[in-house]
Amino acid sequence: MRAVIQRVTRSSVTVDDQVTGSTEQGLMILIGVTHDDTQEDIDYIADKSVNMRLFPKEGDESGFDRSIMEVGGSALLVSQFTLYASTRKGRRPSFTGAAPSDVSEPLFDQTVAAFRDRGIEVTTGVFGAYMHVDLVNDGPVTILLDSDDRKTPRRQSD
Repeated sequence: MRAVIQRVTRSSVTVDDQVTGSTEQGLMILIGVTHDDTQEDIDYIADKSVNMRLFPKEGDESGFDRSIMEVGGSALLVSQFTLYASTRKGRRPSFTGAAPSDVSEPLFDQTVAAFRDRGIEVTTGVFGAYMHVDLVNDGPVTILLDSDDRKTPRRQSD
């Protein structure tokens, strides 16, 4: 599972001229699901996202001292199969790394539930719909997460 996390002062997603989700101070998170993602991947993304220190303390615009939990922020989660695009060959991206919707939609829904279970107010886009996402990136702060990173040792042994 992959996530692109952006610290925002506001964000929203619109489908067919209707706002389906929005947030003020918080996080806008694009979520990509691949074929072999499990509950462990969901928990990794949710735990990292809600506990990562991405927000400054009062009076310090550039710090990374508090989590979304500590600032009382909310999150906008948007499904994003293009996070698994392969651009290695040709001019058109391949999306074979992305799980099909019958696999990814339940996992995306479980990811939304995992954020809510951790006490975060969450809004979403509409799975599989053509969406317009609007946001003001604060900082700018953009973090890439890949649940496969949890399998990589922190230090390489000689």
